[in-house]
Amino acid sequence: MRAILLAGGIALLISLLGTRTAITAFTRWGYGQEIREDGPTSHHTKRGTPTMGGVVIILAAVIGYFAAKLITLSTPSASALLLLFLFVGMGVVGFLDDFIKIYKQRNLGLRSKAKMIGQTLIAVVFGLLALSPWLEDENGRTPASHKLSFLRELDWLVLPTILALLLIWVFVTGFSNAVNLTDGLDGLAAGASVMVFGAYTLVNIWQNNQFCQGEPSSTCYNVRDPLDLAIIASAITGACFGFLWWNAAPAAIFMGDTGSLALGSALAGFAILTRTELLLIILGGLFVLETLSVMLQVGFFKITKGKRIFRMAPIHHHFEMLGWEQVTVVIRFWIITGLCVATGLGIFYAEWVSRL
Repeated sequence: MRAILLAGGIALLISLLGTRTAITAFTRWGYGQEIREDGPTSHHTKRGTPTMGGVVIILAAVIGYFAAKLITLSTPSASALLLLFLFVGMGVVGFLDDFIKIYKQRNLGLRSKAKMIGQTLIAVVFGLLALSPWLEDENGRTPASHKLSFLRELDWLVLPTILALLLIWVFVTGFSNAVNLTDGLDGLAAGASVMVFGAYTLVNIWQNNQFCQGEPSSTCYNVRDPLDLAIIASAITGACFGFLWWNAAPAAIFMGDTGSLALGSALAGFAILTRTELLLIILGGLFVLETLSVMLQVGFFKITKGKRIFRMAPIHHHFEMLGWEQVTVVIRFWIITGLCVATGLGIFYAEWVSRL
């Protein structure tokens, strides 16, 4: 428990102070955000706001985790290192996207095909290692499972390796892009991420307290390294909290694709490594809603040859176009996230109680 608090606190301080430094440096270097021309006109005033703040989130979380491990004199686990690989690796893909936007002074960074190749490479390497028997613990548990999971593994649905890898790819690329779509208003993605990563901190703490020491049973959780995952979840939560201080409206810095892709992939990583894949759809309900709004808009536009369901997608822009203030949209979407997190945690706890 001490390592969890240390990781969160250290990451919070680094992010809070480091983001202020990044704002000054990025402004001096001209690392400003380009704004999409077809977006809400109110966003044009944001042009030139420093971006790539996700670099600070990633550094704060990684330093927070390793500092906590060093202070408590404990060794990083295989699950933790895998999750950090996914988190940092997807952040690198996002960084390349952001850097190209800044260098070429345009709203388009990496081409969609190049970005998908980068996301796929990171997701597949993560999946192969997470399913590999090389990373089994003394009880034969690998970081990830071949079984689909909701609140725990579904024993009746065992996937062959190729399908398990496909599922991991869908979750990693899907949620990394979902958080990226949500990151369109000041503080929206950062604030929502605080709540969902906070939820995974609690989930991992609970799984560690009810950890299967030997043979799995109906009341314990057959998860590898839940305590170490809780430390990372706490570190990312603290990093997002510190960043939100500067990212809240009016934002002094944006996280960019560097932050949004990293955070989304980390959410998927937690779902996979904690055996709560389908639960993430509830906990991260806001991110799912944002993605569905884009899919519906694009699909309806193509089918009807030009008609739209929403005034603009993702859906947070629809409410802006209806005349809602940006802060109003953000706060109400935070409330939606809070309800999703409360529902998900309630279901998670109720399922455990029902097995007693």
